[in-house]
Amino acid sequence: METGKEVTGTLAFAIFTAALGSLQYGYSMGVINAPQRVIERHYGRSLGVLPEEAALMSSNGSLLTRDIPQEITHPSVVMYWSLSVAIFSIGGVLSSFLVGFVGDHRGRVKGMLAANVLAVASGLLMGLCKMWKPHIMVIAGRAIMGFYCGLTSGLVPMYIGEIAPKAYRGALGTLHQLAIVVGILISQVIGLDFILGNDDMWPLLLGLSGAPAVLQSLLLPLCPESPRYLYILLGKEDEAQESLHRLRGAYDSSADLEEMRREKEEADKVPRVSIWSLIRSSVYRRQLVVALMMHLSQQLSGINAIFYYSTAIFTRAGVSEPVYATIGVGAINTIFTLVSVALVERAGRRTLMLVGLGGMCFCAVTMTVGLNYQSEYTWMSYVSMLAIFLFVAFFEIGPGPIPWFIVAELFSQGPRPAAIALAGCSNWTSNFIVGMTFSYIQNWLGVYVFVLFAVLLFGFILFMYLKMPETKGKSFEEIATLFRRDGKKAAPSTKVDDVELQQLKTPITA
Repeated sequence: METGKEVTGTLAFAIFTAALGSLQYGYSMGVINAPQRVIERHYGRSLGVLPEEAALMSSNGSLLTRDIPQEITHPSVVMYWSLSVAIFSIGGVLSSFLVGFVGDHRGRVKGMLAANVLAVASGLLMGLCKMWKPHIMVIAGRAIMGFYCGLTSGLVPMYIGEIAPKAYRGALGTLHQLAIVVGILISQVIGLDFILGNDDMWPLLLGLSGAPAVLQSLLLPLCPESPRYLYILLGKEDEAQESLHRLRGAYDSSADLEEMRREKEEADKVPRVSIWSLIRSSVYRRQLVVALMMHLSQQLSGINAIFYYSTAIFTRAGVSEPVYATIGVGAINTIFTLVSVALVERAGRRTLMLVGLGGMCFCAVTMTVGLNYQSEYTWMSYVSMLAIFLFVAFFEIGPGPIPWFIVAELFSQGPRPAAIALAGCSNWTSNFIVGMTFSYIQNWLGVYVFVLFAVLLFGFILFMYLKMPETKGKSFEEIATLFRRDGKKAAPSTKVDDVELQQLKTPITA
């Protein structure tokens, strides 16, 4: 008998379709790294800064590279390459503020569908970059793709969190991160020199960033809209009930509709919460601090230092083919995300976050010891590599997937879009900061660079232990009540006064 708790075919289809946006996000994040030297050479030719013999063309029109240096250090090439990498995060930071606006005004499904226009345009710009100036077209394409990924990194977890049954909300929410790491792994594999990461095929490699958007655009019209969006935001109870039945089969939906009704009543008491009013409000402050700290712990843990510079780290550790070791990191990434899917509803969010952060802290220290002593003891290079693999494994057990979906759990319908926008902005901004500063910090600290991340991880462990509640198996209403109850322990009253209500009514639409 259907109870509304089963994962039906329609629900699985809707989540798969939404997660295609996450796959595209992961692919776009990882695809730029493998063909770096090839792209730099084409930039150099386009800018006219390569030696004359390097600009010779073969009979079939491909660039001859036998006389081109393996590393191009011309300032213009370095600048345009750095911009090609960094502009992706800048686009994400900017668009993360629009997640709430797009999700509320277009709907979750139509919002994802509209965003796909950006992804397709980006893919075409990068795929056809040889037709004009590669450096200009790639940078433009990366900027647009970053803007798309900033939207999808908020819309996908929001949609999945709202359509998933309470019993599976954590496991299904983890699929967003799983799709990201699968996308990264795919980009690493097909970015190998003998597949697409070469002089002839690299534009296709970059252009494929937009391929998942084409498939998703065909499938999204078949997906039901979020019933919570239909009922709580639009007030369409009948359509929300129909959406519930499509997603979960024929079952008694009265309990789910009653929960939405109560949440809608609470949301109607206070107008939609804007980003600025959410920042100023003391009512949601604890939830917001927890949400932001979880996203900061994800990006400032040092994981992107591993992803961005793993090849260099493996080379330093003495690996003869570091690119394959990097792909091994991607495989570990994927495997342990699957482990998190299996564990998140059993162990709970708080437990997995603490285990993951604790394991990463230990691995960061071990990695430092291994790198420091590998010149004296050859076996220490294996210690360093093992620490890298375990570091990634612990990341995907908790800090990788959980921050993406837990923000939707911590907030009710009113402040949820603004909270997801703020969390996404903090995630993208810290991602950008790590990507831009790690190489300088590494030059400054040398092998002790991961001691810095170990200290940060220890701080995040203390915070999560003291401030993060367990949300496993709780409804959105129960989670909100939990924060209100805990807040009363710290203050005489959490009642919203007239001044705060007036602040929450501020008509800011970001």
